[in-house]
Formats: sequence, structure tokens, C-alpha cells
Amino acid sequence: MIFLFSVFSFSNGFSPKQRKKFAKINQWLDVFALLSWGILLLKYCFTGQLKLLIHPNFFWLVLATGIILLILSLTKGIACLTSNAEVGDKNDHIVLFPPGLGSIVLIVVALAGFAIAPNVLSSQAALQRGVAENLPLTRSEPQAFYTSIKPEERSLLDWVRTLNAYPEPDAYAGQQAKVKGFVVHLPQLPEDYLLISRFVITCCAVDAYPVGIPVKLATNRAVYPPDTWLTIEGEMISETLSLNREMMNETAQAERQLVLAAKSIEVIPTPADPYDY
Repeated sequence: MIFLFSVFSFSNGFSPKQRKKFAKINQWLDVFALLSWGILLLKYCFTGQLKLLIHPNFFWLVLATGIILLILSLTKGIACLTSNAEVGDKNDHIVLFPPGLGSIVLIVVALAGFAIAPNVLSSQAALQRGVAENLPLTRSEPQAFYTSIKPEERSLLDWVRTLNAYPEPDAYAGQQAKVKGFVVHLPQLPEDYLLISRFVITCCAVDAYPVGIPVKLATNRAVYPPDTWLTIEGEMISETLSLNREMMNETAQAERQLVLAAKSIEVIPTPADPYDY
């Protein structure tokens, strides 16, 4: 009751002149909220940062939203400059939050978006979400699997889709491969193994999930720190390993996995488009 009384007092404790002044300020806060979010969305579009946040299929939607927000802010700004309407008792009502608070929050979040650049999902995120060498049933895309792709031309995701379609590691032994991804150190793998991985986006970075293939090295994996991006060429082999992070006790039974025996490893910069689709 005290809270509601204080809120009611906030909305009714000003003179008509003061209310008109605050109403004008609130209107301009709405303008700046629309303007800041419109500019932020367009910034993401034109700087290429949007590809770190959502699937390319939705780029046009973000672009259209940014343009619409700019138009709305311009329209509302003109209305604020030309409006002489009085704000009187007809606007009196009890509100749960102070007027303009919503717009202030939107402006602060937009300013944070300008100040903080989106980051590429890391190997730590991959470990937390669990790296798989097959696609979950709800995310598999059989229509994207093509048997006509030569083994050496398959991307990392192509190999995962291949295993998803026919999960028999021995069937691919001896095939040449060239894949690109970032390094993940799985604690349950031997020190001469690493996981080459990529995140796959179905909608946005929030629902991105990592896929990967074990890589057998001729040296210790410490040479390639986590999150290092590599292009690896080699030959596919079949080995008995455990990739399940929950199977780390001595009684757990490992399974045969498709492994890339590395012959050539090249360190590369983080790609501008680090995710797969």
C-alpha cells in the first residue's frame, strides 16, 4: 500500500505546468530510445557484427526494423516539435513505474550495445554446451547433406552431417580431409588430441551449438591453445575414444570415433564469419 501510494503521489504531485514539462521530456526520451535502437541495429548490419549474433536469414528483418525505428523516431520528433497540446488531468492515472523509465532503460541498453562489441563464442562456451560429432535430431538437416561432395572438399559441418547420415566411422577411414575451426581441449582426451570445432547457428547466438571432430596430433596439444583457429589437412581414421564429458570415470566404456590424423596444420586468424549454418 505504501508503494502504491508513493507511486500515485509521484504521478499527481506536480502542478499542470510541471506535468506538461515532464510529459515533454518523456516524449523526447521516447524519440531518443527509438533513434538509438534504430542506429544500433543499422550499425550491426553495416559493420558485419550482425553475423556474430543471428542467422543470415534474419539479416533483412533487422535491417528493416532499424529503418522503421529511424522513421518512427523522426516522425515522433517532428510531432514533439510541432505539438502544443496541453497535458492536463485527463492523463492522470496510477503507474507502476515512473514515467519515462522504460525509455531510459532502452537508451542505456542501446548505449551498452555501442560500447560493447559482440564477441565470438569461445571454446569455454563449447565445453559448457557440449561438443558433439553428430547433429541433434531436432537440428539435423538431411536436405543439406550431399553425397556428391568430395571428402577433401567437405567443411567441418559437412563431415558432421555425413556422420549424422551414416554414423559408421570405419566407412570413412582413409579419406582425405581439410577442415577449419577453433581448438577445444577436451580433458578426457589424451594430450596428443584436440577437438576442431565450430558453432552452428539455427536462429541466433543464444541457441548456437558446437560440433567438432577429434584431431590426432604428432605433438602435444599445448602447442595449439584453446580458441586458436586452424586449417587442418589429413586423413580420416577410426579410433576408440570418449568424447562424452559425463563419461570420465575409469569404468566408462569409450566408443569408436571418426578422427582426423593431422598431416598439415596452419594457424589462421579468426574468420569474419566464424559460425556455420
